[in-house]
Amino acid sequence: MSENERLNELSIAEAGDLLRRKQISPVELTTACLARIEQLNPTINAFITVMHESALAAAREAEDEIQAGNWRGPLHGIPIGLKDLVDTAGVKTTCASALFKDRVPTEDAEVVRRLKSAGAVIIGKQNMQEFAWGGTSASSYFGAVHNPCDLDRIAGGSSGGSAAAVATGMCFGAIGTDTGGSVREPAAFCGIVGLKPTYGRVSARGVFPLSPSLDHVGPLCRNVTDTALMLQEIAGYDKLDTTSLDSPVDLYTNALNTNTKPRIGIVRHPFFDGLDADIENAVGEALKQMRDLSTDILEVDLPPAPTAVQAPEVYALHAKYFTKSPELYGPWARERLKQAAAIDTVTYIEARQELDRVRRCVGDVFSKVDLLVTPATPVPPITIAEALSMSPEPAGELWLRNTRPFNAYGIPTISIPCGFTRTGLPIGLQISSPNFTEARLLSFAYAFEQTKKTSA
Repeated sequence: MSENERLNELSIAEAGDLLRRKQISPVELTTACLARIEQLNPTINAFITVMHESALAAAREAEDEIQAGNWRGPLHGIPIGLKDLVDTAGVKTTCASALFKDRVPTEDAEVVRRLKSAGAVIIGKQNMQEFAWGGTSASSYFGAVHNPCDLDRIAGGSSGGSAAAVATGMCFGAIGTDTGGSVREPAAFCGIVGLKPTYGRVSARGVFPLSPSLDHVGPLCRNVTDTALMLQEIAGYDKLDTTSLDSPVDLYTNALNTNTKPRIGIVRHPFFDGLDADIENAVGEALKQMRDLSTDILEVDLPPAPTAVQAPEVYALHAKYFTKSPELYGPWARERLKQAAAIDTVTYIEARQELDRVRRCVGDVFSKVDLLVTPATPVPPITIAEALSMSPEPAGELWLRNTRPFNAYGIPTISIPCGFTRTGLPIGLQISSPNFTEARLLSFAYAFEQTKKTSA
């Protein structure tokens, strides 16, 4: 293994510790990631824009600060990627669409500002489903993202490029968005960790919206510890973001080793219905392992989630562009916008009111249990060819069935690896907890992760 390859395999926690002790440099880390991007991106297509010069400049600045004893924390000098709907001042932010192919924001998104304040090196903008509307990342103006585990298959979406980049060491972590599963599903398909925090926990200001009532911003990383480290830096109230909620931020990494045993709730319907056989077996084994990590495992039910909120909100955001230049949208987005335009105001308002009711009552389930567990996806990733030929019907995309309801509930939800199919495709396990209990969620995910390492 070359020195660059060794560096690419480090976790954020490991790399951060070596940087703090001045045993490696941010420039070495960034150079290793840039080399990996040059090697793999032509086939995986995870990046739309590689910020080569500015990343090296930021790495040199971080190196000077660390050498001078001004270490900012665990992300200082760590190369991080951004889904290409997260605004970056002076750098194209395209949303993977011809409509925005030359769009250059003048300000950083709040999440980027926080990452830079923590000393992170922003290495590039990552490929995605056009305008984040879909779960394949095959429908992009810049071409499909390929799954690193099988290049013929989808990486998931809409944060597919972010997941693929993290999984292959092109960056150490990434920021994605999740409106119906767009962090968790690609994390599951690429074999990494993806966290959708509590709705309003991480500022969405400067992130091009899909559906403001359902949008969440969250990290994708290779393990739970790194996820906690990233969340620590990006979580917090933003008074300029109307969706942001003012709640204290816990010390997430401190909570990882709490060793408390929670009560686990299994939600059978519809999350376990019609599972792929390999996924059913892997999740079954995971539940067996959880017996030693919990005080009780029982079956619970969740309220049905409204389904008519997202499409009208997407259309409202795009109407001015779509009516003027429909040809600048890809076939998938164009068809879905046509469908969304037909949804009447009464239907939307009723669904939006139901969303508020569901978010108020979903917490009742946690009087019986501390965490909820389901498969992250009911099926493995399909092929890119299948994704490009499928009809963009709202009822489609079975792989998002298990993730979508948790955007309506708004509660923190994570996907962590729990095995592989017989053909070597990753399988994800989905875990949820009450609002603003990310520390509890990450602690249990970490305990399960350690169990998997021990049994490997």
